[in-house]
Amino acid sequence: MTIFTTARTPATQSKSPIATQRRIISDCLVVAGILAAFGALAYLTPGVVAPVGPQGIPSTVPTNLGALPYDAMRSVLRMAIALAFSFVFSVLYGLAAARSRRAGKVLIPLLDILQSVPILGFLSATVTIWLALFPGSMLGVEAASIFAIFTSQAWNMTFAFHRSLLNEPAELDEAARILRLTRWQRFWKLDMPNAAIPMLWNCMMSVGGGWFFLTASEMISVNNRAYALPGIGSYVAAASSQGDFGKVGWAIFAMIVVVLAIDGLVWKPLTAWAEKFRITQSESSMQRTSLVLTIIRQSHIDDWLGMLLRPVGDLLDRIMRPLGRTGSVSAPKASRQRAGDIAFNIVIAAALIAGTAALLSSIRSTIGFGETWHIIALGSLTFLRVALLTIVCSVVWVPIGAMIGMNPRLSRFMQPIVQVLASFPANFLFPFLILWFLAWRIDLGWGSILLMALGTQWYILFNVIAGASQIPDDLREMAANMRLPRIMRWTKLILPAVFSSWCTGGITAAGGAWNASIIAEYVESGSHTLITPGLGSYITEATAVGDTMKTLVGVVVMSLFVVAVNRLFWNPLERYAAKRFAITA
Repeated sequence: MTIFTTARTPATQSKSPIATQRRIISDCLVVAGILAAFGALAYLTPGVVAPVGPQGIPSTVPTNLGALPYDAMRSVLRMAIALAFSFVFSVLYGLAAARSRRAGKVLIPLLDILQSVPILGFLSATVTIWLALFPGSMLGVEAASIFAIFTSQAWNMTFAFHRSLLNEPAELDEAARILRLTRWQRFWKLDMPNAAIPMLWNCMMSVGGGWFFLTASEMISVNNRAYALPGIGSYVAAASSQGDFGKVGWAIFAMIVVVLAIDGLVWKPLTAWAEKFRITQSESSMQRTSLVLTIIRQSHIDDWLGMLLRPVGDLLDRIMRPLGRTGSVSAPKASRQRAGDIAFNIVIAAALIAGTAALLSSIRSTIGFGETWHIIALGSLTFLRVALLTIVCSVVWVPIGAMIGMNPRLSRFMQPIVQVLASFPANFLFPFLILWFLAWRIDLGWGSILLMALGTQWYILFNVIAGASQIPDDLREMAANMRLPRIMRWTKLILPAVFSSWCTGGITAAGGAWNASIIAEYVESGSHTLITPGLGSYITEATAVGDTMKTLVGVVVMSLFVVAVNRLFWNPLERYAAKRFAITA
């Protein structure tokens, strides 16, 4: 029976003097790291909760080089908080959508809509609320910025977790039902272990997405107002507006240092740790390694955390124990289920009809239907750019991602490179790309495809890497023993194995490209402004002047395009992948 393998851990229980010395050193390093983290948090907190000065919320930030380290730390803090909220949201939302058939019919289309709403759309609707919740404090702007980063991180993680729940191996699902695990036990014994690898890689990609929209998140410009927070994104925006490309270069260098530090201290240890959740019948001959993970395993941190968290875990287990057991609820009668479905569909249809009628009435009394058809035409232009981007990125990154995911040695070498490329805010390069477009007379209609691809192509790569890393070793060994030709190995094993992951990456990449169009179709740098017709540039212009109705209709049209493409193209592909290419024991 297929099992989750456990990774080999260092022999930390040895009583030799060398082992004891290593453990003491590891304890000191871990304690120093914890103290440093708390110290950095204490250093940054006063600026986060500082009161608004007499001149109000600043609209720009200083660009002296001495401010870069502090700005980098503020950006990392926002990213970490947003990632934590995104993870919790992804788990709760994915569970609700996967475990309830009726809820899934609403939550998944709603998720399609949410991922298509650009950051400016969220900010224009919520920034006033955040400022009202924390009057007279910079915490209101901080909350708005963190929420904006959250909207660039959460959706692909939710798609990945939901897909992992639907693709759980049938025999493990059957075992959970036979053992009559509670929903709480199933969550920790099956759901989370099965989702660990795809969720981890999508967390990495979410951080990359957060960096991509960092400028829009830290330099908030809505309703003819600008709010600036200390951070690398706002630093680059201010330096670009001044035309100081030297300081932009220093910000890029600081960004690379931050990304490499996060990769070494966070992502490499997590990817090595997550290897124990791979579903296979044999242990991999090449294990992922991490110096940080080795130090943590050699220390007493697991004992300390166990002492602190075990009472909390026991309490939660007692609280959750009354929840129903897996498979213990009898299926409802067909007639009752049919009646419930009819009532549910009536409620949803009534809500959609009421919402559509209210929107059409508002359009008729404000911008008119002629403007709406113009917005739809602009959406068609952006759709063509997104479709071409998805096709080209899939052709390029699917084979590369499969090779990286199947080879731990190559993955160790490529992971920091991929992390730098994916986490690096591509819009930091926009000032240089604008100069290149102007010098070579490249129309932004084509150049915007490149700008969107710089930030969204990584969704495909990271999901394919995660899918390829989950291919059971016994299937790889079988293909090697049968001496399958390279073409047959790709068509019969690798591509079918990563097809479902590619679907998830394609959905999130396309949604991210629609979102990225707001900064790719309307680009400003210094005295240069390039605009190309499209839905993204339309929403950007409407948001900048505070035209709420045009912004709303633009966001609604973008959401309709995304939902239609997902319903007509991506969802059939996902069902086909689940039916045809599921890997079981």
